[in-house]
Parts: sequence; C-alpha cells; structure tokens
Amino acid sequence: MSDPLRLGIAGLGTVGAGVVKIVRQKAALIEARTGRRIEISAVSARNRDKDRGVPLTSYAWEDDPVALAARDDVDVFVELMGGSDGPAKAATEAALRAGKDVVTANKAMLAHHGQALAEQAEAQGAVLRFEAAVAGGIPVIKALTEGLAGNDITRVMGVMNGTCNYILTRMESGGLTYDQAFAEADGLGYLEADPELDVGGIDAGHKLSLLAAIAYGTQVAFDGVELEGIGRVSIEDIRQASDMGYKIKLLGVCRLTGRGLEQSMMPCLVPSTSPLGQLDGGTNMVVIEGDQVGQIVMRGAGAGEGPTASAVMGDVMDIARGTRLSTFGAPASTLVKAVPAKATTPAPYYLRMALADRPGALAKVAAALGEAGISINRMRQYDHVAEAAPVLIVTHKTTRAALDAALSAMPGTGVVQGTPVALRIEQV
Repeated sequence: MSDPLRLGIAGLGTVGAGVVKIVRQKAALIEARTGRRIEISAVSARNRDKDRGVPLTSYAWEDDPVALAARDDVDVFVELMGGSDGPAKAATEAALRAGKDVVTANKAMLAHHGQALAEQAEAQGAVLRFEAAVAGGIPVIKALTEGLAGNDITRVMGVMNGTCNYILTRMESGGLTYDQAFAEADGLGYLEADPELDVGGIDAGHKLSLLAAIAYGTQVAFDGVELEGIGRVSIEDIRQASDMGYKIKLLGVCRLTGRGLEQSMMPCLVPSTSPLGQLDGGTNMVVIEGDQVGQIVMRGAGAGEGPTASAVMGDVMDIARGTRLSTFGAPASTLVKAVPAKATTPAPYYLRMALADRPGALAKVAAALGEAGISINRMRQYDHVAEAAPVLIVTHKTTRAALDAALSAMPGTGVVQGTPVALRIEQV
C-alpha cells in the first residue's frame, strides 16, 4: 500500500474546518477513489483555543504557518488563510521552496502573484492547485485545464460573486434600494470584512483574471481588468431593465481579440430568459464558449464551507492520484504577457437618463447618438418626476468608444439632467 498523503492545513476558518471534516468523515471514500490514504499531520491558525466544531487535538499545532509549510511530515501544504501578501504568501513560498505541493483557495494571492508562484512551483517540481479560488464548488478550473483543453476558448463569462448576486436579486424581489439590500446582506454575514472587495467587483475580478490566464495562455493580468461595482445600480434600473426583458448582473467577461485581452467585471444586462438571467440568490454561474464544444454552462454554490472545502479536496485527491498539471494549464515559461484591451466588441447598450420637460428633448438626445454613429433599437419614456422625464434607450450594437463619445456630448444638448447610466447588454 502507498504511504499516506500528509496534509498541513493553514487557516481553520469556515473552509479549513470543512476540509478537516471531509478528511475525517470520508476517509474510506477518499481512499477508495484515490488508492491512497489522506491524513492531516499538522494545522495552523491565529487562535489555538477557538472551538471550530471539529476535533483538532490529534494534529500537531504550529503557530507560524511558515513553520507548518516546512515540516517534514507535510507533503501537501493547504493554504486557506487568505490575503494577497503576508503570511499566506510567505508560507506558500516556503512550501514551494521545500518542493511541497500546494493547494490554495486564495484568489487574491494568485491574482497578484500567480505567475511568480507558478514559476517557483515548476522550478521545484511541485504543483500549485487552486480550484477552490474560483466559484466555490463549481469545478471550472478543472473544466478549462482538462475537459476543454482541446478547444480554443472564444469567451468566458459569469457571475462570480454570490454576495453581489444576492443584493441585485433582493433589490428586484423585495423592491429594495441598494442600501437596504446591502444592509440585509451585511446582517446575514455575506460581506467581506472590507465590503468593497465584494460590491466593488474586486473579488470577482481576481477570479476572472485567473480564468483568463488559463483560457488564453497568458500571464495573470488582474491590473488589466476593467472594474466597476454595483453601487450605482438603482432600483429604477432593476425595474426598468425588467420591463424591457433583462436582468442586471455583476458580470465578468473575458475574450482574446486582435487588439488584446479584454477583461471586464461590471454590471451588465442579460436576457431574463437566459441561464444567467435566471440565476438568483448567492449562486454562481460560469459560461465557457469553445470552438469545438460550443457553450458550456456551470452553476452552483460559489462559497460556503461545504462547496469550497469540496473544491479543496478535489485538488488534494488529484495529487493523491498522481495527477501533475501546470498551474495555469501550460508551463509557466510559455505564458505570454497579456496586452490589455478595453472591450471593443460591439454590443447593445442600455441607457437611462432624465430629460428636461421641454419640446424637442428626445430629438436632441437621438441626434447626439446619431452623430456618434449609434442607432436606437427601443426607447421608452416614463411619467414625469418633478421637472424631468425618465427615458430608457436600448441601442443597436455599438462600440464603447462610440457610446462614450455620445455620452460626452449629452451635457451640450441642454436637456439631459444628471449623469446618464449606461450598461452593456451581453448576449448569452
């Protein structure tokens, strides 16, 4: 019989405790499926005395995660502390220096340091796996690196932050303002300690940059992600988009074009009848389009103890089976630096603006759009609010550059009050 695969787990929060539970409760199943016993040798966390709902006394304890990573009785270092730098990065580097395999759920660390860590892992003959870093229990990393490896990927998109999807869903279902839905999510414990990581799109942008690296053979380029959070989405946008057959989602989209790598994480409209349009609550969904396979849709829990611990164990069990893959699906030395490109692929846009209540106002707006080469597909005007009339416009396909030119001309019309809202419509 093979020697057991010995784990050192750093970070015993919700996910870390979940991993311990799976190892303890499913030992026979894991051994049957991998042909190898998996054991925990040692653990590390900030607070030794905290009750985590799972017995830990049979494992060695290290206060310092770097010391844990270097232990002789640890074959795989499981990093579940979080944070782009600090102890997580130091301990991961220590494990790789020692030639140990690493499994992590840390999207921020990989988004900022993924290329360097991948190069270090491959130089030491180690593997660095991170299924749990993207979309919780959805096996999207495995799908891209293995199942769809024979495809040229034409587009990857998805809803990758359950908190934002929960807020947008509750705004619609409960008729809540953004602030009310935000407070509800906070009360349920859905928000990060720094809420801007969620609602600002940063957390989801980290995930998108990792998927783009695998999909297009590029170095991770988080700095090239166009980020816009959901804070400007109003209940009026939610209602009026619904009236026109759309739902608003914080949507990540990446594609490789002749101009470079487009990566955007921002509020978009999607058809209400599409899989993404029907995604409610805190669930995640990733859509991958390949030249051979067409469109693949994966939906599931994007966070939480069970789903994320499941993804961690999927990576651990692959290592136990002897699976050795490059971090981003191809040798780190072959990954090219991405040329960042703003989204130039033409698309329809949703525009909401308030027009002064005077004759010819709509004509002036239509003229400004026409001068920028933008034609109107649909338009709807709502009852006046004070001295302004809310107007919705759905354009035919146009570029963001043309739209920006039109928007910059709007103040000069003298009829547009405030700043128009412009959201891209993604066809799914």
